[in-house]
Amino acid sequence: MPTLQPASRVKPTARMQAERGLFSFPKYWAECYGPAPFLPMSRKEMDILGWDSCDIIIVTGDAYVDHPSFGMAVIGRTLEAQGFRVGIISQPNWHSKDDFMQLGEPNLFFGVTAGNMDSMINRYTADRKLRHDDAYTPHNEGGKRPDRAVTVYTQRCKEAYKKPVVIGGIEASLRRIAHYDYWSDKVRRSVLFDSKADMLMYGNAERPLLEMAHRFAAGETIDQMQDIRGTAVIRRDPLPGWQGVDSTHVDVIGKIDPIYSPYENIEDKCAVSAEAEQQAKEDLAKAKPIVVQPYKAGTERRKPWENTYVLLPPYDVVRAEKTHYAHTSRILHQETNPGCARALAQRHGDRIVWINPPAFPLETEEMDAVFDLPYARVPHPSYGKAKIPAYDMIKTSVNIMRGCFGGCTFCSITEHEGRVIQSRSEESIIREIEQIRDKVPGFTGVISDLGGPTANMYKLRCKSPKAEQTCRRLSCVWPDICGHLDTDQTPTVDLYRKARAVEGVKKVLIASGVRYDLAVEDPNYVRELVTHHVGGYLKIAPEHTEKAPLDKMMKPGMGSYDKFKEMFEKYSKEAGKEQYLIPYFISAHPGTEDIDMLNLALWLKERNFKLDQVQNFYPSPMANATTMYHTGKNPIHKVNHKSEVVNVPKGEIHRRLHRAFLRYHDPANWPLLRQTLKDMGKAYLIGSGPKCLIPAESRNELKGREQKDYAKRSVNKAVAKGKNPNAAKAQQGLTRFSDNQPHNKAGGTDPDSRRKSVNKGRKSH
Repeated sequence: MPTLQPASRVKPTARMQAERGLFSFPKYWAECYGPAPFLPMSRKEMDILGWDSCDIIIVTGDAYVDHPSFGMAVIGRTLEAQGFRVGIISQPNWHSKDDFMQLGEPNLFFGVTAGNMDSMINRYTADRKLRHDDAYTPHNEGGKRPDRAVTVYTQRCKEAYKKPVVIGGIEASLRRIAHYDYWSDKVRRSVLFDSKADMLMYGNAERPLLEMAHRFAAGETIDQMQDIRGTAVIRRDPLPGWQGVDSTHVDVIGKIDPIYSPYENIEDKCAVSAEAEQQAKEDLAKAKPIVVQPYKAGTERRKPWENTYVLLPPYDVVRAEKTHYAHTSRILHQETNPGCARALAQRHGDRIVWINPPAFPLETEEMDAVFDLPYARVPHPSYGKAKIPAYDMIKTSVNIMRGCFGGCTFCSITEHEGRVIQSRSEESIIREIEQIRDKVPGFTGVISDLGGPTANMYKLRCKSPKAEQTCRRLSCVWPDICGHLDTDQTPTVDLYRKARAVEGVKKVLIASGVRYDLAVEDPNYVRELVTHHVGGYLKIAPEHTEKAPLDKMMKPGMGSYDKFKEMFEKYSKEAGKEQYLIPYFISAHPGTEDIDMLNLALWLKERNFKLDQVQNFYPSPMANATTMYHTGKNPIHKVNHKSEVVNVPKGEIHRRLHRAFLRYHDPANWPLLRQTLKDMGKAYLIGSGPKCLIPAESRNELKGREQKDYAKRSVNKAVAKGKNPNAAKAQQGLTRFSDNQPHNKAGGTDPDSRRKSVNKGRKSH
């Protein structure tokens, strides 16, 4: 066994972090073991590798797929490349600590992630209905991870061993401060407090993760590494030597209604248990006021954002006062540029969550190094021949970049990956295509995607380095494309051509979303895309047709869509191909009125679009649109008592109506739409004319409705006479599929099982 040699003590400053390469640290002593075929998931595999223990253990809610599109593989292989022995605990049984002990005690720390998706979004639909499948699990089986997986996994790790736990991934990243939680319909604390984790890493965290791992290996503790960029920790006070400013001085809130107590006038839906409320009061009583030392120009030779933090309104205030919540969200989104972001501090009781500025983006050489690591590119052998749908979807796709400067308010990509585009080199991308050709079982010669968060932001950056470092815009393309933005997509065109030329590749498709307002700035890109990379259909996302909701989404108007459609059809015709655009739309987004949805439905009807799949707005944590949903305020602009009131479609009935407008062609939606159109004074849109949205009620529908009304009246009379309501329903033939039947697969009433049964019947015919 090699003698353990601790890594050198490293505590780089912000400037050192910016200049130091990702893999420039001295490697840990266990480098001598070399890379593993797969990161081990059992003690047997560790024994085969000759390991007596793991240095770091990653706990994940996903099945372990050793592929650079899966977070646990990227993090694990990156740590392995620095000499650390990394084990994987995938989808453990969270009801006890036993599964969390299967690899033994880690020498350094546990890393916990819910997986590639937020566990709540993975588990529930936009209507808070339970899903019965999970694309990141073998056999597409649902229920293999707990709700709020980061919190549950962390608590079990703490029970198993007394080792530090570091949380990360999309779930932790979007819950780093007090946030509105759609599923409980209340504002929750930072996940650091609920999980009791020792540190949180947000964003794509290779840079902070390697620094932290080497500092752990050098003998430092969590208390000694609270200044790492891209991390959040719990503290009593701000970091020593840092100067601060109150957030209300950065962005004045204005007059608000006085709050005499943060626990008064809170609606029942936001209530907490009496014990938790009492504990919060005690914590608040113990809390010391944070003395903000304002920055004084000229006191030191440094930039005004260096070693400077913004003090946000405390948890109890944002929980009770929606104006303060919207203000806090606005400040957080302004402090996301790694070049000029300040740290953030938010008090929770007698402690604060301290959020360091974002980590510096990876340079091209560093991105290449991460994606060139020795991934097996297949699921772990322990899964046998089990199908993992998420892997099947991406096994022949290539991630060419990270980040998005679009800033769409309903999307969390920007909050997680940042606005600065991080691109790989052409050489690295071509090497990966060749690996797919040589390694992926059953490769047919088709690359399913070259993309990332978007298809056409590859190598697009700000033309002014100074502007890029200091810019606080929420979007580089809204309300107009910034004059500093490079919109030349020649690098993407060159990449497409080289990818097509790889021996053994027959077709390269583009499945990532095309930002069409950028695409129309470079007709050469559109020509290349349409001529060679569309498989008959191209999906794009206008999201809406009306200005009011589009402005709340920070999306371009339909003029850009029409221009792109014209170019798409022109180049398709020139190529001699029959190809179609498939637009995607969101219903029930904040800022959408019923008339907006009606106009969108008429737009769809005029163009004979009949959408099979529609998406109701899903309020994910920390997104700007989620702030609108919760507060009715618009954080895109300054927030105060005079701020614009945002109309928010809430409630199952209202949200169902907006979705019904998108599915105007579905007969099941016609009764609801007819009544709504009458209420809106738009009854003239009901009928058989060419400009009508939906048909009038047919004789059969009318007869069925009359019979149903008669039956309901009979049931009501029977109930009034004291009869059993369910027996009365059965007598009148009103018993529905769901009445008095179990909602599970054993009872045969699960929607998924019914759908499978129908599909099976169709196949048999």
